[in-house]
Amino acid sequence: MLPAPLFLDPKLEPPLTSLLASSHFLHGLVDGLGSPLNVVLPERIAENVSRFRSVYRRHHLEGEISFAHKANRSSALVRRLATTDAAMDVASLGELQHALACGFTPARIGATGPKEPEFLWLAARTGVTVNIEGHAELESLAALVRRHELPRVRILLRLSDFSGTAVKVLSRRSRFGLPTSELTGLLDACERHREAVEVIGVSYHLDTTSLDEKALALEGCVRAMDECRARGMRPRVIDIGGGFGVSYLADGAQWEQYTSQLTLAAMGRREALAWRNHTYGLSSDGGTLRGSLELYPSHRPVAGAAYLDELLRSPAPTLGRPLATLLLENLYDLCVEPGRALLDQCGLTLARVLETRPEADGTHSIRLAMNADDCALEEHGILMDPIVLHRDGPREAAEGSESFGVHLHGNLCLESDLITRRLVHLRALPARGDLLAFPNTAGYCMDFNAHHAQQRPLAHKVAAFRGSDGWRWRLDDQYWPIHSTGDAHAV
Repeated sequence: MLPAPLFLDPKLEPPLTSLLASSHFLHGLVDGLGSPLNVVLPERIAENVSRFRSVYRRHHLEGEISFAHKANRSSALVRRLATTDAAMDVASLGELQHALACGFTPARIGATGPKEPEFLWLAARTGVTVNIEGHAELESLAALVRRHELPRVRILLRLSDFSGTAVKVLSRRSRFGLPTSELTGLLDACERHREAVEVIGVSYHLDTTSLDEKALALEGCVRAMDECRARGMRPRVIDIGGGFGVSYLADGAQWEQYTSQLTLAAMGRREALAWRNHTYGLSSDGGTLRGSLELYPSHRPVAGAAYLDELLRSPAPTLGRPLATLLLENLYDLCVEPGRALLDQCGLTLARVLETRPEADGTHSIRLAMNADDCALEEHGILMDPIVLHRDGPREAAEGSESFGVHLHGNLCLESDLITRRLVHLRALPARGDLLAFPNTAGYCMDFNAHHAQQRPLAHKVAAFRGSDGWRWRLDDQYWPIHSTGDAHAV
């Protein structure tokens, strides 16, 4: 007999709820375009920008909300963003070319991350703002500007390793940016290259969900701006990067229950919860729990725009005043670079069921027309249940009906090709030809890891939007915001 099911129900909001209710439409898309299939919702990303902008208005702040392009390759999403007041954060030559082709002007683009010479040249040539990672990148940019007789380039100095003598919070080491202890030397170099670059502010990128660490970094940026101003520079921008997060699950209690039971499984106190006793980084050493949970916090009480709001309300570690107040007092613009948070509820991934097979232990194995890289939930440590879309339409669940424990296998000839290692519990068992819908995959899970394997094609991507007579679609690269719903495909 299987243990009690541990459901992880996904959080669903409009218009994703409406799209998932349109089973016939989604089956028609997969029939025509194949499995797996990624569906994006351009209108929702515009709504998410508005939610972040409302936080700015609440705190009387100005500045750019820049989409971190690396989180999704979609043309439809980028083109829809171009019609809003959002900006674009690009981290490669290809992303910069894509942003320009989708309608973003250079004034609304920032270049971040490690930069090849070609990337740096096009950024300088078009007038994009460049986040400088350190001395070598500054020297390369200044040399390009002189050699090609380009105009001065606006730059932000990316900093890391923030610390304070009066605080106990430690800043986690980052491989991005220059330690604040080396800021003086970097500013000396900027002054030597003043005819090639203009320092308009500072930035940071922290891989953490800690409000305390981010508050320390933001206060450190304010102090860095003071040093810039003391040299006669006129900085006006502080860019605090991304990391605002997404809450993937509808019920926090389910997440607490699952992680508690996973701990017991790692300690050998209950049956395994995942394929081949996988415990997501936890282990038992003589009855003592070891390791740390290698999972994204799938339920977050505060995420996205609400996380930004809480950060701005937080007091500066040593100066005491709310961080938003510090920005206002100095008339600084605040820039953010959300990727995952702007993509919240912006899409789903569909996979056709190829086989459902009962196993001797009472579970079922489900083989999908998809592999683990097509929907990289496991790679990014995100746990949530898929939704069954029966080909013959939704079915009424009988009161007190049983649940089904299933393992989700991909279509590659690899033992490791598991869509998720977790034993997933479903309230309805899918049959061959049904679909599994993995919701909220637009942020990193949809195509960040996708690649050709066994000569299988990459998943198609379509943009879905509602017309007066229901859902319509276009291939992702054929979607433009100027099209009327009458120009789009129906199923």
